[in-house]
Amino acid sequence: MEKDFEDFKAFIKGKKVGVIGIGISNRPLIDFLLKLKAKVTAFDKMDELSLGSIIKDLEDKGVSVNLGEDYLTKLTGFDVIFKTPSMRLDNPFLLKAKEEGAYITSEMEEFVKYCKGKIYGITGSDGKTTTTTIIYNMLKEEGYKTFVGGNIGTPLFSRIEEISEEDKVVLELSSFQLMSMNEPIEVALITNLSPNHLDIHRDMEEYITSKKNIFKAQDKTGILVLNEDNDITRAMKSEAKGSVISFSVKSIIQEGAYLAEGVLYLKGKKICDREEVLLIGLHNIENLLAAFCSVSEEVSIKTMRKVSLEMTGVEHRIEFVRKLKGVKYYNDSIGTSPTRTLAGLSSFDTQVILIAGGYDKKLPFQVLAENGIDKIKVLILTGTTKEKIKEAFLEVCSRRGINLAIYIVDNLGEAILKAKELAIDGDTVVLSPACASFDAYPNFEVRGNCFKELVMELK
Repeated sequence: MEKDFEDFKAFIKGKKVGVIGIGISNRPLIDFLLKLKAKVTAFDKMDELSLGSIIKDLEDKGVSVNLGEDYLTKLTGFDVIFKTPSMRLDNPFLLKAKEEGAYITSEMEEFVKYCKGKIYGITGSDGKTTTTTIIYNMLKEEGYKTFVGGNIGTPLFSRIEEISEEDKVVLELSSFQLMSMNEPIEVALITNLSPNHLDIHRDMEEYITSKKNIFKAQDKTGILVLNEDNDITRAMKSEAKGSVISFSVKSIIQEGAYLAEGVLYLKGKKICDREEVLLIGLHNIENLLAAFCSVSEEVSIKTMRKVSLEMTGVEHRIEFVRKLKGVKYYNDSIGTSPTRTLAGLSSFDTQVILIAGGYDKKLPFQVLAENGIDKIKVLILTGTTKEKIKEAFLEVCSRRGINLAIYIVDNLGEAILKAKELAIDGDTVVLSPACASFDAYPNFEVRGNCFKELVMELK
């Protein structure tokens, strides 16, 4: 049954609402809840010194604020609690609040519940942002009023009343945002699955279960798009309640999208030649094929071709930075997992000088070492995981008789200087950390921007 946002407005008015996290995405949510006459209290682990003027701004609006390491101890007596995506539902403070009768939710769950437009949800371990952007561009080029959100773009819940039934909404969704999702998403795409975020999820099984929530609430009208070449996603076909459409770069799928003899097809119809595509790397061909499947009911072949030939990439995803003394520098800061870095490495025809390392998400690096070592000329490591990555590569070097130059440095700046020192005319230097950024930067965007600034400063 379609849910009317007027019901939510009536429900939230006058309610005591807790919002966990005062990050960029939650500030519009707080303002929106205030507009709807809710009584808002904001919680954040950071202190007042770190958050600065944000706190005064919130308090001036009438928001109560709880900060610091013990910020959740006052999470009691609320009617509604909006949790931050990465907070587990079995958090003791959330469990206690739920026992007290609080309705636990998230901005994304409420958005999906009340959004009138058709939703295209994209998740997976790698390729989410690029594929989301491709789908958004195709729908927009076709003439639809299109919104993009989730992990990218602007928070959409505060704009929900702008979205009509004729509009299209493209959402990049993480496993965190999907952990408690139980609302139907009309078109659900899973790009691929491999170990990721095991610092938050109990194990790989829980990670996969979270991802499946993108299609679990669908009915027979739903569409599920799956990667035929990925063992985990391919096995999900039997769980679909609606129709399934698959894509592959290895097999011909007449009812899906595929690559054959250098040509990209959708349901047997040619879209374009691979050599015409500006996006580099086979993984980006997968992203295009996934997008074709997702928009096959709304977008013409002509539009698919136009967008495929015009897209040059997304910031922080194998982004060309500069060429200095014959050496090319690329920013692939989005490479926050071993498999994502492997995908980036596969984009280059020659060995690269790789800068890697960062925050430890408790992922194994053996897959990167085993499958990436032949693509690496020099390995420069920094961050919390530097020794862990080095150990994985040394094991492969020893077993396979490979002599790989590995350097350990203290920070990204030193890594860039070491790369410049070692690089010769014709070399390629790539930042693709295989790790999250949280040991040194608030997110991968800040890390990528720092890399670009430092590279541009090189003399």
